Amino acid sequence: MLLTHAHIDHIGRLPLLARAGFRGPVFTTGSGVDLTRLLLLDSAHIQEEDARYKSKRHRREGRDKPETRPLYTIAEAQEALELLQGAEYHRPVHIAPGVTATFNDAGHLLGSASLRLTIERGGGRRTVVFSGDVGASPRPILRDPEPFDQADIALCESTYGNRLHETSEFASNTLADVINSAVERGGNVVIPSFAVGRTQTLLYYLRELMAAKRIPEVTTFVDSPMAVQATEILRKHRECYDDEARALIDAGKDPVGFEPLHYASSTDASKAINRIRGTALILSASGMCNAGRIKHHLLHNIGRSEATILFVGYQAQGTLGRQILDGQDPVRILGEMVPVRARIVNIEGLSGHADRDGLLAWLRPLGKPEQLYITHGEAEVADEFAGTVRAQLGLATTVPGYGDTVDL
Repeated sequence: MLLTHAHIDHIGRLPLLARAGFRGPVFTTGSGVDLTRLLLLDSAHIQEEDARYKSKRHRREGRDKPETRPLYTIAEAQEALELLQGAEYHRPVHIAPGVTATFNDAGHLLGSASLRLTIERGGGRRTVVFSGDVGASPRPILRDPEPFDQADIALCESTYGNRLHETSEFASNTLADVINSAVERGGNVVIPSFAVGRTQTLLYYLRELMAAKRIPEVTTFVDSPMAVQATEILRKHRECYDDEARALIDAGKDPVGFEPLHYASSTDASKAINRIRGTALILSASGMCNAGRIKHHLLHNIGRSEATILFVGYQAQGTLGRQILDGQDPVRILGEMVPVRARIVNIEGLSGHADRDGLLAWLRPLGKPEQLYITHGEAEVADEFAGTVRAQLGLATTVPGYGDTVDL
């Protein structure tokens, strides 16, 4: 198995594969191994807790049902993690007879990669390229995406394939305006943020804005145990940094550290944040508001007109974050119907995903693949991006349906 990166929508069912008997190596980058370990064990913990809670609720309601089994357990996740093997960027890895895999930096997340399979059979040679999740460019801390220079067959993601992001400069200016406005009103800024990747990017921007005196030194909380651990993993893997981040380190500065920044690991520390008066910046997971401590901070702030809810990442259909962004009022949070009085802001320029032009820029160096498959996007977005690719690059492009099988 080959993993492009450690986000849970790409690794989250690995324990099921291991439970079914898979014992082959699972290749990802060295820094990807560290993040995969962090996220997969956290996912297993959530699975166990959810199953335990559901069984308890059934007993309380007098339902005669068997104990709910988690999707997988922590022990099963640990068993799957034993299969992980680290790979280096640009160095081909032998994965099967006549098949090698090469990892290029995708610029999406620490350790993220695009993949090229080189398949040699019967004297012939074929290449199959997978985009993984392509990062936005330019992006702080991490290197920009590295496209491959050729492919016979290609698969490309399409998360933001029908839109353009604001520039990073515009996003930084908007972030400053949002924070300054919140300080004037005396309200908190609650930022639903993915613990791995997005939180660290935000800390980089906040450090820059405070250092430049463009925003005051606002008390900032990272309220996510996973984000704390992910930040430490980021600090450990400086080999993945871009030139600007390396220059900061050489100058004795922490790219994701500043005063006054506080990490809330314990439940008590998390609860204490909501007793603070005045303005605080609260970065908390999950990024789409479907679970985790962010729900408690939303419950305490979304009904306040002086508060701001700031979205900085993709919100999938059906999530609480998407409901808030779409203007639903009231919204259900932790079983309560809560009116939406806070200011709602969305900044797409801080996304970790490439936009339409970024994806096209990643595809162009591939030349003329025989076939391009568009994946990893909402159906209408994938279809629209496929049309853009046909029109601008002239590639034979297909959006496969669920369960489709293709003979390469």
